[in-house]
Amino acid sequence: MREPAQYDTVVTSNMFGDILTDLAAMIQGGLGVAASGNLHPGRVSLFEPIHGSAPKYAGKNMASPIATVMAVQMMLDYLGEKRAAVAIEEAIVNLLRTQRLKGVGTGTHRGSEVGNMVVAELKAVTAGV
Repeated sequence: MREPAQYDTVVTSNMFGDILTDLAAMIQGGLGVAASGNLHPGRVSLFEPIHGSAPKYAGKNMASPIATVMAVQMMLDYLGEKRAAVAIEEAIVNLLRTQRLKGVGTGTHRGSEVGNMVVAELKAVTAGV
């Protein structure tokens, strides 16, 4: 975990995969940012935010949708929808790089506010396409 760049792919059981993804999420910005894909080539695969459903935040407009959006991005990429996947990733990267989206998962922004920012940035990214 101290040198994650040495790994390209990790194959493990679901239990250990959950532990590894939770730990790795902290490196990339926390559970509110990290997405995961459980791939089963030729069968059904699952894409989800690392934090799961976060039921304690349900209905409170507190949870950041970034990890869920990035799970959708991973799914679209896996399904071969490259243009859509790249557009979503570019929108999120733009928001983070320009620091318009600060403190993901810290309560700085309401969940709906983050969602609106992502939609606006996605429209901007795809306007020229």
